Amino acid sequence: MREAIEKADVLLEAMSWIRRFRGQTTVIKLGGSVMKDPKALEDILNDIVFMETVGMHPVVVHGGGSAISAAMDAAGTEAKFIQGRRYTDAASLKIVEAVLVEDINAKLVERVGALRGHAAAVSFATRNVLKGGKLSLVAANGEEIDLGFVGEVTEVDTPYVRELLAANIVPFIPSMCIDETGQKYNVNADTAATAVAVSLRADKLVFLSDVNGVRLDKDDPDSLIHSLDRASASRLIADGSIAAGMIPKIESCLETLERGVGKVHIIDGGLRHSLLLEIYTDSGVGTEIVK
Repeated sequence: MREAIEKADVLLEAMSWIRRFRGQTTVIKLGGSVMKDPKALEDILNDIVFMETVGMHPVVVHGGGSAISAAMDAAGTEAKFIQGRRYTDAASLKIVEAVLVEDINAKLVERVGALRGHAAAVSFATRNVLKGGKLSLVAANGEEIDLGFVGEVTEVDTPYVRELLAANIVPFIPSMCIDETGQKYNVNADTAATAVAVSLRADKLVFLSDVNGVRLDKDDPDSLIHSLDRASASRLIADGSIAAGMIPKIESCLETLERGVGKVHIIDGGLRHSLLLEIYTDSGVGTEIVK
């Protein structure tokens, strides 16, 4: 009886949070170590089904870098990265599409269905919602960098995504886009998720990472910074606490807030139920970046 009462207390505690976030849109970027860990992935999908069940509107944008690299190795194709982005020639593009669209996307939606959730595969194989074109990067010497078929999202079919959300269906979107000629492109999953969040003016954008958030000491999980705004981020960048590759990530998050997204969260996808803990508790378990 005591155990049953404790469970009821937890449900009552969660009720205020559920009421507060019911009807809100949360874009979740799924990738990295979470995709490689079946148990962690199952926990995240359970969290997403819970969010959908209590009336939240999650939207999932996923990559699959490790699976793509493994498929390229199996095909005898060497992976090549330029400025952190995968160089994608025509042969690599076919592998990317096979892994992201035909394999990962379909399996994620199937698994959500097995958990009694409602999800839809939103891709080239069904109905594509990410439109864009070739990504252009410029080197320090001013020369253009050729990344092959690597693209950027310039337009999102927002009405269709909202249509799915209104029907309480979770869209699962692979990080690829297509241009007006029908050419397909490989897209960085972080930037694809950001484009979707901005287009929907999402209440939250959540990056599932392999670390627990932004840290004062990148090697010390206990140095987690729970909340950041532009002023505090600027101070930490100036004193060197936030450095190297974390600087452009934080600056990108702050820019995303300026473009209409409510909050950005960086959390550890490997922590069990990290998604629910970040959203439905006061302190959270990661870093929230606020305007």
